[in-house]
Amino acid sequence: MDFNFTEEQQMFSDALRKMLDAEYSQSQRNAALESDTGYSAAVWQQIADMGVLALPFPEAAGGLGGTASDIMVACLEFGRALSVEPFVASAVLGGGGVRLAGSPRQCDAILPQVISGEQKLAAAFLEPQARHDLSDVETQAVTADGGWRLSGHKAVVLGGNCADMFVVSAQTGKGISLFLVEAATPGLAVRDYKLVDGRGAADLELKGVEVSSDALLGEDGGALPVIEHVADLGAAALCAEALGAIERINDLTLEYLKTREQFGRPIGRFQALQHRAVDLFLEYEHAKSLVYVAAMSADNTNAPQRAQAISAAKTCIGTKGRDIAKEAVQLHGGIGVTQEYQLGDFVKRVLVADMLFGDADHHLERFGRLSAARPMGSAVWAP
Repeated sequence: MDFNFTEEQQMFSDALRKMLDAEYSQSQRNAALESDTGYSAAVWQQIADMGVLALPFPEAAGGLGGTASDIMVACLEFGRALSVEPFVASAVLGGGGVRLAGSPRQCDAILPQVISGEQKLAAAFLEPQARHDLSDVETQAVTADGGWRLSGHKAVVLGGNCADMFVVSAQTGKGISLFLVEAATPGLAVRDYKLVDGRGAADLELKGVEVSSDALLGEDGGALPVIEHVADLGAAALCAEALGAIERINDLTLEYLKTREQFGRPIGRFQALQHRAVDLFLEYEHAKSLVYVAAMSADNTNAPQRAQAISAAKTCIGTKGRDIAKEAVQLHGGIGVTQEYQLGDFVKRVLVADMLFGDADHHLERFGRLSAARPMGSAVWAP
């Protein structure tokens, strides 16, 4: 299997890394986190101008017609830079819901604004009682005055703190459906907060929120396969972000081992620490392979095959990512747990990636269930 970037992907990666290196020092990131929006509006506009927001969308909507592998290339760089801009929330999750379920008219009306960065979307799929179960939906949508009235709660909506519109899952008489709900709609309460890694999220309370009939995305009652696909796309993107963060964790650790001196020489010359550094590199390479396979599988319309690859990567990132983070902190000693040193920020990004859209335990169970349901020898991934 060829894991090399194409020439276009490598050029894109280099250009994005150059921009983020210039705009995302630790002090600049901290300033973005402390701003009213929780991200850098200047960086967001540069991301849009570079065409990054256009990657997931078809050319007919003004996009670039990219694949999940192209999204991975971008997310690797966002993870390396610890970007807090809502790329995954808006372009991959919210935008993915519109792209996969929306009518041509809905896509034409919404996606160009998402691509330009003028409008930010967020996917509100999870609920307080559901944990990681996307099918556990208690939010209700009933017909009212020729439209719909929505009532319920949504939890941990990534990017919900700054979203202009939400893609909300709700139960109708026919099953689970998706609805477009603008953030300013009367009856919608948005309680925003920051995740451990600094990115914004929100909980939603819908109290008789009324939307028009045009707000329904896709078929009434037929949204669950779309929701699961969008969640897999988001999980693959978050795994790529975490992989980028893990790469930087290893870089920082190796640099520290080369420069920190004890007993008159760099501690990286001690064989025991060299062995531990090699273990970090091997764990990273293991995770890298699975994340790449997940990205290449995320567009697959065969749901079991796609889900198996995503769960393998998510399980690996959740378990190996934690192991790498703990080992890196220990190799750094006391400085590894200080707020001023950036290692902790990368560790937090890895830990949050584990929890969003299913933690390692959830995905290990799903991987096992899917593997048992498929013929022997058909599973080629192992977390």
